[in-house]
Amino acid sequence: MSRPIAKPPVLQALRERLDATLGGLAPRERLAVLLALWLLGLALLWWLALAPAWRTLSEAPERHARLDRQLAEMRQLAATASLLREQASAQAIGRSAALRAIEVSMATLGSSAQMSVTGDRVVVTVSNIPPQALAQWLAQVRLNARVFPVEAQLNAGTAPQVWSGTLMLGGPSLAEN
Repeated sequence: MSRPIAKPPVLQALRERLDATLGGLAPRERLAVLLALWLLGLALLWWLALAPAWRTLSEAPERHARLDRQLAEMRQLAATASLLREQASAQAIGRSAALRAIEVSMATLGSSAQMSVTGDRVVVTVSNIPPQALAQWLAQVRLNARVFPVEAQLNAGTAPQVWSGTLMLGGPSLAEN
């Protein structure tokens, strides 16, 4: 035979007081109070338990898609880093070939870019170059001459969406033998 569960004295006293209060009410009033208590209990259940879970469930597809985009971007960055690591470990081309490759690539920037060689560094001065053109040029120089930007000082140019400043390129290809 099972034993009845003992209620804490506080709950027991609260239950007795509620029974006494409800016992003194008319049947119609008692029904209204019980209905109000049930509605209050259901509202609390909704606000504290169901609504947060419902919100999490409804936001899940959007959050999942955002995380998938971030994962794809991170994988792309990892692949780029791996490619760059492989290129860096590949044998460097000669200094003269690297300088020739940089000179040839300067044609894509036009007359708004100047190049000067200082020791094992190449300083490129640009004025009013669109950022996309500069990014494409840097990618081309990185692949063809196997050099990379060591230092950059770029500012927004006079026209909108252009940059001006200097880039210092370096790498094993430019090392003097």
